[in-house]
Amino acid sequence: MVTSVQTEDEVPAPGIWSAVIDRSDPLPLWAQVHADLRRRLNEGQFTSDFPGEMALVEAYDVSRHTVREALRRLRDEGVVIAGRGRRPRIATGTRRITQPLGALYSLFASVESEGLEQRSVVRAIDIRTDPEAAAKLSLDPATELFYLERVRLADNEPLAFDRVWLPATLAAPLLEVDFTHTAVYRELERRCGVRLGGGEEIIHAVLPTVEERELLGISTEVPGFAIERRAQGPAGPAEYRRTLVRADRFAVAVQFSTGGGYKLSLSGV
Repeated sequence: MVTSVQTEDEVPAPGIWSAVIDRSDPLPLWAQVHADLRRRLNEGQFTSDFPGEMALVEAYDVSRHTVREALRRLRDEGVVIAGRGRRPRIATGTRRITQPLGALYSLFASVESEGLEQRSVVRAIDIRTDPEAAAKLSLDPATELFYLERVRLADNEPLAFDRVWLPATLAAPLLEVDFTHTAVYRELERRCGVRLGGGEEIIHAVLPTVEERELLGISTEVPGFAIERRAQGPAGPAEYRRTLVRADRFAVAVQFSTGGGYKLSLSGV
């Protein structure tokens, strides 16, 4: 059981209190911290800000590991958003982005259709050779490709790690684009006169690497959707894309009928 005492002199930071953990209680320490935080959240505390890890360590006089376990439980309940290197905050209506299955969609458009702000952090944009990506586009291994690498954000929260390759002969003008707030398909049509058509896409569940987890701000318990896409242009394959999306913020939707049904292509089974 947690006993809390709060005075003006004892508050170590705004919204933080002094609390005593009952170490004779058989309930684990993290569970006591979790229960007390859950109670305070239910009572409407932390309306302006949620305390950081070290402030909670000081308030409850427990280890950082204990605090992280309590925060992990709150995050899994959808109550708090917490990631490595980021201050925890209350989840205020975080929404899951839903994409249609079997459509050449734009993640940019889908995020904004949900009423969320879309933004990207561009990590790389250049012309390079990539034999593997060229093979996916049915091109010679030495073919120059336009390459764009971004972390996609929805309402300033990481949503996806996105990499795209296009033939440089089609997409070289995109080097001049600021991709922090626009879509590849939009700029490809506007600047290059190229509109992509259908294609193929493979989606499977993965456990993100350490680097990918840090980029997306997720813990080891959150899986991802790995999406591999090859889209067609006017004269053949024109886009190869790999996207890693947080599974806790992304869903795939499909429409079906009793007559036509729908097809699923199972790969690697």
